[in-house]
Amino acid sequence: MSALSPRPATKGRTPTVVRLLVLATFVVILNETIMINAIPRLMESLHVTEQSAQWVSTTFMLTMAAVIPMTGWFLQRVTTRQAYATAMGVFLAGTVLAAVSPSFIVLLLARVVQAAGTAVMMPLLMTTLMVVVPEHDRGRVMGNVTLAISVAPALGPAVSGLILQAGSWRLLFVVVLPIAGVVGVLGLRRMTDIGEPQVSSIDWFSVVVAALGFGGLVYGLSLFGDPTSPVALGIGIVAAGAATIAVFVVRQLRLQRSGTPLLDLRTLLNRTYRQSLVLQAIAFLAMLGSMILLPLYLQNLRGLSPLATGLLVMPGGLAMGLLGPTAGKVYDRFGARPLVLPGTIGMVLALAGFAQISTTMPYWQILSLHTLLMLSLAAIFTPVFTLGMAALPEHLYSHGSSMLGTLQQVAAAFGTALAVTVLSARASALIADGVAPAAAQLSGMRLAFAVSAALALLTVVVGVQLTRRRKDPKRDPVDETEPAVAVVD
Repeated sequence: MSALSPRPATKGRTPTVVRLLVLATFVVILNETIMINAIPRLMESLHVTEQSAQWVSTTFMLTMAAVIPMTGWFLQRVTTRQAYATAMGVFLAGTVLAAVSPSFIVLLLARVVQAAGTAVMMPLLMTTLMVVVPEHDRGRVMGNVTLAISVAPALGPAVSGLILQAGSWRLLFVVVLPIAGVVGVLGLRRMTDIGEPQVSSIDWFSVVVAALGFGGLVYGLSLFGDPTSPVALGIGIVAAGAATIAVFVVRQLRLQRSGTPLLDLRTLLNRTYRQSLVLQAIAFLAMLGSMILLPLYLQNLRGLSPLATGLLVMPGGLAMGLLGPTAGKVYDRFGARPLVLPGTIGMVLALAGFAQISTTMPYWQILSLHTLLMLSLAAIFTPVFTLGMAALPEHLYSHGSSMLGTLQQVAAAFGTALAVTVLSARASALIADGVAPAAAQLSGMRLAFAVSAALALLTVVVGVQLTRRRKDPKRDPVDETEPAVAVVD
């Protein structure tokens, strides 16, 4: 999808190709968190331990982290329809395999296949949107996209809780299959190609190093949530993954001289794009951390069922989706900072509020804090992503969206690892001192939320420095010697 040229779009209307991609992306990304509530059913049906069953979610996230770095190169080689057909075809194949999996190993393989298709869909959506939607209307359209990239993971546990009330964990895939099939067929019938593909070679050494580096980093972080894995093992794998990523970076810097990097790191030369990466990473970390801690709190300490837990957090996810379009319109008119600053402050306040949870906190307060967190994240995601991507020249759109998608997976793994590690370390120390297990776990959750709130303070600092928007979308912003690339409030 290189050599792209924007097609005219009527202001106030979302191009059909973007609407189709948003719908498809929502369906596939929903599967990233849809298995969270199915752990007990998997343990009973496939005779696996809780630690093993957690891999149905970890494997999905790990595969996404390993595959997404390759999508920047892939999207430049194929047409929009070919990329869409590949992504949906691979996802559907994985869903069918998951529904009929005779063993846990086959189920894990199916999740790898599902994630491979999902990894292509999100960068495809972002790259296409940046090309076909005029700069003055991107905030509004990106607000609608928030539903797919942010609300889908938030709604996954609630949706799965409802479906699991009807029966086996296999229903999660049986229900998704016809929906994804209809979306895939409808999309292919109405999808139009945007631009022409550009033939280029691929550096297989970069492919292997990227998969090992990013996949290893996510895997190592996930081990911190497994009480059966030694802490030293997790630290060692994280260190090895980071070192491998360093090799990947050096390789890409060399390949940039010949014009064929797997992931073009020149995107990082732009200050606005770097700021957007930091903000999105910390915000995604906070969202995934809360998604891990809240179910543990509500089910283990308050005794709620998975269904009740899902219903309690569902309003926050829905509110996030409803605010997305409004946030986009506000961005188009006033820029990023009027949204991002209140959003970052709201995120800090919500996480600080969760740091005060108790076994008697009213459910309406929990619902209010969760809704505040989701609304704050909606105010951050839409303008920050739009501003960051708009700061890049057109030929770097696919690489910029690929880098963002990879960072989201790493941030999700880090958020989960951080929450579980802080909780476990605090609880274990208190239990060793004679504190009751329930009280120790509650104290660990409070500390984990407090640490997340402290990290979230960084977003306020970055938000204050955030540029408003690009002044001239035709300018190449990679060269930061140009002072007029962005207007600062």
